[in-house]
Amino acid sequence: MASRVYALTGGVGMAPLMPTIEASHLKRRPAAEKEKVAWQWLPFTSSARTDNLQLYHWVRVVNGVPPTGDYQFAKYNKKVDVLKYTDEEYEKYLIDPAWSREETDQLFELCERFDLRFIVIADRFPTSRSVEDLKSRYYSVSQALLIHRARSFDDVSGNPLVKDSYDAAHDTERKRALSALLSQTKQQERKDAETLAEAKRIMESRAASKTVDEAGMPSSSDNAMVPVDGVSPLTSTHPPLTHPNTAANSSIPNSLRALRVYLRTHALDQMVQAASASAGLRVIKRVDQTLQDLGVNLKPKVPTKAVCVEHLELRNEILTLLNLQKQLQNKEAEVSANRESSFTEAPSTPKRSNRDIDRPFVPDTVGFTGERAGKRDHKRKNTGRFIDAPPSPPQSKRPRKLKGSD
Repeated sequence: MASRVYALTGGVGMAPLMPTIEASHLKRRPAAEKEKVAWQWLPFTSSARTDNLQLYHWVRVVNGVPPTGDYQFAKYNKKVDVLKYTDEEYEKYLIDPAWSREETDQLFELCERFDLRFIVIADRFPTSRSVEDLKSRYYSVSQALLIHRARSFDDVSGNPLVKDSYDAAHDTERKRALSALLSQTKQQERKDAETLAEAKRIMESRAASKTVDEAGMPSSSDNAMVPVDGVSPLTSTHPPLTHPNTAANSSIPNSLRALRVYLRTHALDQMVQAASASAGLRVIKRVDQTLQDLGVNLKPKVPTKAVCVEHLELRNEILTLLNLQKQLQNKEAEVSANRESSFTEAPSTPKRSNRDIDRPFVPDTVGFTGERAGKRDHKRKNTGRFIDAPPSPPQSKRPRKLKGSD
């Protein structure tokens, strides 16, 4: 609040920011209405009984006013409305050779008395009838009465007695299965749990594989191998690397996918043909020969999914190996051809002269004077060759330099 507005109020009569309570009021107990409560032994009657029997029980009475109304537990008394039939209706619609009129009357009387508790009814029934027989007779009679009393079938089509007919054979099988389940041992329960877990795992794997198949994989022609015979020596091509499961799923023909159920051996043959479609007959024979050399059967003995995937992968690897071998041979042939052409285009080497001819080696012999005879004779021979030649003209001697003393 502004100071001018506060000055106008004089600082008196302003509303507090929070409500205030005196501390003495907090310790004071709230004033409660004083009631006089007492327990009294009073009589009562229940609407659930038809004999107006009067009983007594303890009742909580407040300020001397006893409670009024019906017995509080009478609302839990529920009765079943059992149908009644006349003699005419029985003669027209309810005659059964396996049941007499007296047995049917006794059955409906006990059903009304014990509220369809058929275990008790079977115990009180005068003749030896099973619980399933009693149920079948009661529900068949009730269904027939409802259908024939209605003006049209649509009026009672939603009634549980008409909508769901009782099946005695199914009820007997249900009780047998329940008895077998309750009599199981701990070991059998563990075994059943393991079986259910395995079945769940198989269903999940099938659903996953079905999802992968429906996802639209690429066709098998995209993953086809490069033909060995058609490889150019100047080009190097490598087959695409794909996952084995993906390759196996993608190579499944569309005709087999439409069938959904087929023999795996037949599918393997078609997938092998699709993978080797671009290869020649000679290459296919070489692949089969390689498999035999490796000790692998041309067709798996146990063609499971994993075995077929590995078999196809092995065939693809053999095709890749043959492809690489063919490329290597082409490269080697190209290198050898280049070498031969280089030798033919090089210039011819010159012929060797007589000087380059090796002379025979003559060992030197040493005489008694210590000189080498071979060398001296050689010199003499050299001088003998120039005897006939004219003598060289005389040469003037070079003048001697004079010394300083001269």
